[in-house]
Amino acid sequence: MIAGGTVDAPIGRHPADRVRMAVVKNGREAVTHYRVRERFRAHTLIECRLETGRTHQIRVHMAHAKHPLVGDPVYSRLANPRQATPELLALLRDFRRQALHAEKLVFAHPASGEPVATEAPMPADMQALVAALRHDSAMHKI
Repeated sequence: MIAGGTVDAPIGRHPADRVRMAVVKNGREAVTHYRVRERFRAHTLIECRLETGRTHQIRVHMAHAKHPLVGDPVYSRLANPRQATPELLALLRDFRRQALHAEKLVFAHPASGEPVATEAPMPADMQALVAALRHDSAMHKI
């Protein structure tokens, strides 16, 4: 099993849907490193580290790598795990945003150039989602 990897694929406007971004040959350089934090039965908790900062980069690259985000109406579809509990299916359907959280941000201060870092805990709705995925995996013994 792969525990992570790198998506090094250029991102630009989708050729048919100009509102969306996509991995395209003539796009701008985009590099996303990802690491598996936890595997569930039909989902994976992934940590991403960006080398570049393109519009929708995580969403586009993770969909391209076959790891679309839960709750992303543009770049993913609702996963329908086989034999998932009705509670998990309802939670996935009712998750009203992208399951994307900036746990830690580090950037250079614009004036001094010194590194600035900030961290934020995972929001309660995402914690509940992860707990439900753990429960579903335990019920189905992955």
